[in-house]
Amino acid sequence: MHINEFDYHLPEELIAQLPCEKRDCSRLMVLNKDKNVIEHKKFFNIVDYLTDNDILIINNTKVIPARLIGQKDTGAKIEVFLLKEKQEKIWESLIKPAKRVKPGTVIKIAEGFIVKVIEKTENDKWKVELLYSGNFYENLEKVGNIPLPPYIERKMSDQEIKQLDMNRYQTVYAQTPGSVAAPTAGLHFTDDILEKLKQRGVQVCSVTLNVGLGTFRSVKVDNILEHKMDEEFYEVSEETAKIINNAKEQGKNIVAVGTTSVRTLESVYKKHNKIISTADSSDLFIYPGYKFNVVDKIITNFHLPKSTLLMLVSAFASRNFIFDAYNEAIENKYRFYSYGDCMFIH
Repeated sequence: MHINEFDYHLPEELIAQLPCEKRDCSRLMVLNKDKNVIEHKKFFNIVDYLTDNDILIINNTKVIPARLIGQKDTGAKIEVFLLKEKQEKIWESLIKPAKRVKPGTVIKIAEGFIVKVIEKTENDKWKVELLYSGNFYENLEKVGNIPLPPYIERKMSDQEIKQLDMNRYQTVYAQTPGSVAAPTAGLHFTDDILEKLKQRGVQVCSVTLNVGLGTFRSVKVDNILEHKMDEEFYEVSEETAKIINNAKEQGKNIVAVGTTSVRTLESVYKKHNKIISTADSSDLFIYPGYKFNVVDKIITNFHLPKSTLLMLVSAFASRNFIFDAYNEAIENKYRFYSYGDCMFIH
């Protein structure tokens, strides 16, 4: 499969720079993949589409303020983007501008918080040591910035916008710190929507997948089969495993909120032939031709061209139907990507 099969042109003005004023007022495109029918709704209408025959799976990961801005002793400004904790105080990271650092370089982020560069690793990543005292996440809340994707433009000096991002680039049910990007399909949910779904008999349960940079990276190879996913940590509780297995036995539908929830469930099934309580890492790459074993319906945002996320939804519906839907979304001026609108595929 050639990468160009998953390319499309998006007018720049359709890339959402700010979240919708109210989370649940985003637009919702509803795709019936069996009938090839498209409907245009608002996200709060999701309540009308789910019943007591549906189990909603949310990803409760929490985005950490992983973007650190600091200085070398020469005064040169350096940005360190924390990606993954390798061991206590040792992190895999990206560094910009990388040509200004070498092993041993010290970057002062704030008083009492220093990054020491250890070595360069593969794929332009760096291993760094964090020097601080006290609780890591409390420190990070003080010195870090929300790691927004590069297509969302920000001036670092705007405190009001920074506060907005701290609040809105996070789901209302975020609990487990560890992601460097938001599971964006979950951003549309409010406590009120979740409560209404529960009142309709929809069971809501959670998994954790710490979203890494690899989830959003464009595929660089021409033949997508040569692409290798970055590993991401996931966890499934005993309670969630039990609910899903019972639901599948009873013929109920598993509704995954976001591609991260999809990959978590499909990864566990692929490894164990059922859903079990487990903590592991996934590098599962889902593209057209993949047979879904667990997930019956997906709530997801609109994804970047040539991304693995676009390939996943193209595998779930069909590439042609998804691209028809994307063209319709562009014609109707839907808002795209992390802060944009979403679709429900059933």
